[in-house]
Amino acid sequence: MSGVTVVLASYAGAASAPAYVRLAGLVDELQGEKLVRRDAAGPIVVFDDPATAVSAARTLRAAASGAPAAELLRIAVHTGSATGVAVRHAEQLLEIANPGQTLLTATVAAGLPDVTDLGVHRLKDLGSPERIFELTETTGPLRSLDRVPNNLPVMFTSFVGRQTQLAALRTQLSGNRLVTLTGPGGSGKTRLAAQSAAQLAERWPDGVWWVDLAAVTEGKQITEAVATAVGVLVEAGDRTRLLIGQLRIKQALICLDNCEQIIDAVAEFVVALQTACPEISVLATSREPLDIPGEAIWRVPALAPDEARTLFVERAGSEFPESEQAIRSICVRLDGMPLALELAAAWVRTLTPEQIESGLDDRFGLLTKNVRGVAARQQTLAASIDWSHELLDPDERQVFRRLAVFAGGFTLDAARAVCGRDGVLEIFGRLVDKSLVVAEAGRYRLLETIREYAGARLRDANEEDAVRDLQLDHYLAVAETAEPLLDSDRDKWRALIEPDRENYRAALDHGLSRSDTERGRRLAAALPWMWNLQATGSEGIGILRRAIDSAPDERSLLQARLLYGYASVADTVDPFGYDAAGRGLELATELGADRLRSLLLALVAVGKFFTGFQQAWDLTEEGRLLAEGIGDDAARDANLALQCVLLALWDRHDELRAMLEVVTPGLLARGERGIATTVLLVRSESLASTGELRQAIEVAGQALATAEPLADFHRVGTARGQLATLLARSGRLDEAYALMQPLLDLVDAAVVPNLGQVMGVLSLWKGDHDAAVEWLRPIVDPDSPMAQTYVPAMLLPTYAAALQAGGHTAEAIESADRGASLSREYGLPKILADALDQLGRCLITDQPDKAADLMHESLTTRLDHGLRAQLVDSLESLALLASHTNRPTDAARLTAAAAAARTALGYTAPAGLVTPAGLLTPADRPESMRVDEAPLSLDEAVAYARRTRGARGRPSSGWASLTPTEEQVVALAVEGLSNPEIGERLFISRGTVKTHLAHVYAKLGVANRTELASLKKT
Repeated sequence: MSGVTVVLASYAGAASAPAYVRLAGLVDELQGEKLVRRDAAGPIVVFDDPATAVSAARTLRAAASGAPAAELLRIAVHTGSATGVAVRHAEQLLEIANPGQTLLTATVAAGLPDVTDLGVHRLKDLGSPERIFELTETTGPLRSLDRVPNNLPVMFTSFVGRQTQLAALRTQLSGNRLVTLTGPGGSGKTRLAAQSAAQLAERWPDGVWWVDLAAVTEGKQITEAVATAVGVLVEAGDRTRLLIGQLRIKQALICLDNCEQIIDAVAEFVVALQTACPEISVLATSREPLDIPGEAIWRVPALAPDEARTLFVERAGSEFPESEQAIRSICVRLDGMPLALELAAAWVRTLTPEQIESGLDDRFGLLTKNVRGVAARQQTLAASIDWSHELLDPDERQVFRRLAVFAGGFTLDAARAVCGRDGVLEIFGRLVDKSLVVAEAGRYRLLETIREYAGARLRDANEEDAVRDLQLDHYLAVAETAEPLLDSDRDKWRALIEPDRENYRAALDHGLSRSDTERGRRLAAALPWMWNLQATGSEGIGILRRAIDSAPDERSLLQARLLYGYASVADTVDPFGYDAAGRGLELATELGADRLRSLLLALVAVGKFFTGFQQAWDLTEEGRLLAEGIGDDAARDANLALQCVLLALWDRHDELRAMLEVVTPGLLARGERGIATTVLLVRSESLASTGELRQAIEVAGQALATAEPLADFHRVGTARGQLATLLARSGRLDEAYALMQPLLDLVDAAVVPNLGQVMGVLSLWKGDHDAAVEWLRPIVDPDSPMAQTYVPAMLLPTYAAALQAGGHTAEAIESADRGASLSREYGLPKILADALDQLGRCLITDQPDKAADLMHESLTTRLDHGLRAQLVDSLESLALLASHTNRPTDAARLTAAAAAARTALGYTAPAGLVTPAGLLTPADRPESMRVDEAPLSLDEAVAYARRTRGARGRPSSGWASLTPTEEQVVALAVEGLSNPEIGERLFISRGTVKTHLAHVYAKLGVANRTELASLKKT
C-alpha cells in the first residue's frame, strides 16, 4: 500500500541511560528519515517502502544484540497513510510486544517471507482486532487488550493527544474507586474514558466492562444494562442485590457512560455497588458529577491548540499547508471541542478550510452531518447541546440563557446582576456542575459554542434587550466606582477592569446604540485609559468619537470628559486628527472644571509639541500652576512630564534631573505606567548624553519593565527602541537586534513607533549604511507626514553620516546642513552639534577652514550643555582634521584621548564609517601616533583641542578671537537681555552665560556690559 512505514524501537522495563544512548546511536546509522518527537516512546525512523523498513528493523536487531539490555529491546513496524497516524499506531503495537520481539502489522507483513503469524489481536487504541506478525521467534502471549476480559467499544478513528490527561487519570484511578469525567457535550468524555480503561485494563483481572446508559430512562434499567455488559444473569426480584452478589469478589472496572439523564439513579446504584464490592472500581462519564462520597471529579479540558489542529487535519484526511491560519482559527473558535472539530473537518470534501472558518458564523447550521452508526445527539453540534439543555429545570434554563450576554469571562457578581432574581448562586453552582459553565480561578465563562447556543435561547425568550440593560448597569457601576483608582493605583484599576474588556465592549455598544445614550456615554467617559492597554487605541477613539457625536451640541461636564478621554487616547494614536483637546479645554474653562482644564492643557501642549516647543512649555506651565493650586498631584505630573521632555530636547540636563526627581516617584507609585515610561526614557537618554551610558541602559530596562504590563505597541515599542539604541551604542549589537525582532515581526500587522529611527541607528552601528539610509529616508524626506515637525531634525545627522559612509557626500552635506538649520529653528543643542560635526566631517577635504569652524562650534555646544558622550565624537572629528592639515602630534593626542574616553564611557563608534575620498584617518598613518605620553583625560583633551584651535585659527584677543557662542551671547547682551533670558534663548544655564561673558570681557578688554555695548557700536 502507499503511505509511510514507521520503525519504532524501545526497551521493555527499566533500561539504563547508556543503553538508550547506544540505541539512539544505532538508530542514527539506519537509512530513512529520523523523526524527533518529544513524547515518542523511543527513536522513530520513517521509510517510503515497507521492505526497506523491515530490513532496517532486522539490521537494528542484529546490531543491538551485543549492546546493553539487548534482551529487553522491542521493535514495532507499521505502514500507514500519514506519518502522525502511523507513529501512533506503531506505539500501540509496541505496547503489546514482549521483550525481545519485533512485531509487524498486516500492512507491512503482506508478501514477506520468514514472518510468524501471531493471530488476531486488539491493540489498546480500541480499533478493530487486527492480525499481528513477528520477525523474531519468542514465546509468551502478546500483551494485547484480549488478555483481559472486556467489552470496550470499537473506535473507528484514532485517539489524538490527551497524553497529559491520560497520565492524570491513571493516577486518579490508582487512588480512587470512583472517578467521574465531566464536561459539556462533545468535549470527548467518552473517548477519554474508554482510552484510559484500555490502557489500564491489566489492573483488573476480572475485566473492564463498558455500560452505555444513553438509552436508559429508568433507574431499574441500570442493573440490567450492567448485568448484560458483564455477562451475568439476574433473575426477577431484587436484581441489584443479585448483581452485587455475583460481583462481590470480582476485581473489575465498570465504565458507566452518559449518566446525566438518570444521575440520581446512577448515584444510588454506585453507592450500593461500591459498598458491597470492595474491589470494583467505577469510571463514569457525565455532564455533571454524581455528587456522592468518595467521588473524584475530573473535568475534561479542551484539546490543546496543537492537539486540536492534529485532530482536524487527521479527520480531514489531508494536510492544508496553505490554510494553516484558517485551521488554527477554526480550532480556537470551536474551543478545542473534539465533536465540533470532527464535524467541521467532515466538510473538507465540500469546502476549503477558509470557507469552513467563515461558515462558523452560523456554526449550528454548518456543524451538521449524518454519520451512520453515531448517536443522533452526536450528529450535530446543536443536538449535543440540546441534550444538556433538556435536562435543565426552568430556573436553570433562565440563568443559563442570560449568561449569554457575557463576552469572555465574568464574575459571580456580574452573573447575579444580569440574572435579576434570587437564588442565583445555587442555580449557578448547578450549571457549573452540569459543565455548561466553566469555573476558572474565581471567574467563569461559557465556551463560545455553548454561549452562541445560549444566545439563541435568549433571543427566543425575547429577553436580550432587557438583560443587556442589566449588563450595562452593572459594568457602568463598576467602572464609575473604580475611577478614583486612576489617580491612586492604576495597576489595581487595570486588574479590576481589564479582565472584563470584552464585556465593557459589549456594554458600550449596547449603551451607545440606544435612543438614550446617557449611560453609554458615562461608561465611555469612565474608560478611556482602557484603550491605552493592549494596543487598542484606534478602537478606543472610534468608540469615544461615537459617544461625543451622539450629543454633539451638549455643553456638559460629561461631554468635556469625553473630549478629554478622546484626546488622551489619540495622544499615541492620532495626535494630529480631531482636535478634541482644544474643544475639551474650551468647554472645561467654560464650566470652571479646574482639574479637567489642567489635564487638557497638557494634552493641548502635546499637539503644539511637534511644532512649537515654547508654546507647549507655556501651556504646561499654566497647567502645572493650576494643578498645584487645587492640590492635584496627578494633573500636576501630567504637565511636568511633558516639561521633562522639553528640557531634555533643550539639553538643560541639570534642571531636567531636578524635575525628574519630583515627578517620577509619584507616577510609579500611582501605577501611571504610560507617562512613567516616558519620563524614565527621558532620564535614560539624558544619562546617555551626559556620558553615563551604563546607568542609561539600566534605566531604559526599568522603563521597558514599566511599560510591558500595558501590552501597548507605542509604549513598549518606544522603550524597546530606546534600550536597543543604547545597547548598540555600547557595542552590544546582537542584543539590540534580538530586542527589536518581535517588533520587526509586527511590521505588517501594526504601526510600531520609532521603528525606522531605531533600525536606522542599529544599521549605522552595524556598518550597513545602505540599510540605515533606507530605514531613515521615509522619515527625513521633506515631503514626509512629519516634515513640518521637529522629528526630521532629530534624524538628519544620523542620515547624513550613513550617506557619507556610503559615498554620497553631496547628499550628506545637504542633509547635515538641513539638520543644522532645523535644529537652530527648534532649539535642539545636541542635534545641532551632531549636525555641525557631521557637516564638518563632510567638508574636511575641500573646505578645511570651514570644517574647523563647524567642528569647534559643535564642540563648544556640546561642552556648554554637558554632552560628554558626544565630546568623544568631537575629538575624533578634530583628529581627522588635524591629520588632514598635517598636524600629526595633535591628531595622535586627540585620537588616543578619544579611544581612552570611549573605553571609559563604554561608548562605541559606528562600524565602518569612512572618511571622504582621499582622506586617511589617523589610524591609517602610524607615524602620527608616535606620541610618547599617556592619553589625555576627556576634559584635558577638550581643553587641548580648544587651545590648539585658538593658536592656529583664531587670535587670542579682539573680536576675531570670539567663538560663535560667545558672539551670540554678546549680541543678546547688547540687546539688553539678562543672563537668565540669554540662557533661555540659547538653551544654556545662566552660569554658562556668566562664564561666556567673563571670557568675552577678557578677550575684548572691557569690564562690564556698558563698555561691551559701546565697543560693539564702534
